[in-house]
Amino acid sequence: MPVIALTQEMGSLAKDVSLRLAETLGLAVMRHETIERVADRMQVPTSFIGRLRDGKAGFVERFTADRRSLALYTAEELFALADRGNVVLRGWGATCLLRPVPHVMCVRITRSMKKRVEWLMAHLETDDAEFAEAEIRRSDDAHAARMHAQFGVTWGDPVLYDLVLNTDRLSVDSCVAQIRALVERPEFAETPASRALLANMALAARVKSALKDNEATGDIRVTVEADQGKVKLSGIVLDAQERALTQEVASKVDGVSGVDNALRLMTVPRRFASAKQT
Repeated sequence: MPVIALTQEMGSLAKDVSLRLAETLGLAVMRHETIERVADRMQVPTSFIGRLRDGKAGFVERFTADRRSLALYTAEELFALADRGNVVLRGWGATCLLRPVPHVMCVRITRSMKKRVEWLMAHLETDDAEFAEAEIRRSDDAHAARMHAQFGVTWGDPVLYDLVLNTDRLSVDSCVAQIRALVERPEFAETPASRALLANMALAARVKSALKDNEATGDIRVTVEADQGKVKLSGIVLDAQERALTQEVASKVDGVSGVDNALRLMTVPRRFASAKQT
């Protein structure tokens, strides 16, 4: 059940590679409906998410954007798709989110700026090379900033990927052939351990999203770990009520069979406690 995560660079032909790969291997691809579900949960238009991702959002949009919800809901969707298997995922941080899973293959599709500019000019039917390059650099900068903020990595670092393919020199079909050859190697064979790891990550993502969705726990930030249906909650909460509410919400998530509540209560410094008593 192959899971292949690709990067998304404007004009790199990554979309063409992902579609041909899915067609060749009979895999599903991440569709726009996934993003629509994220936008619906955030109660924002899909166009807003697109502008935010491409670096085109205005000051007010950037200032008011709920980036935490976007990251949580997107991760939940990606993990759910990967957990089902037989899928190609492009962009949305898939290569970083899924890299810890041994059977997930992470691929960067890249291309020279010159070729990317030519592609965008043809796509937009314009002869303004300066405008096309500015659009690509804006998109690249937005992707780099998001990857650094969310994962603490340098976008494009080759160490993050199992395979880097340059479509300046390789055709789409050649890229597909290289990915297909590598994904069939034993290093990317799904094992019970790798399958369990992915299922655990998917469950933890569902719990985090459920906590965010709930009005009583939406602002509480805790660490969630999952292991075969058992969920561990750790971190600091305000009081016993928040601790109990967090456990209650987590326990109701589909797939959770038990909750280890390791949340600690916020302690009040002694000098403040003494002042309150007086």
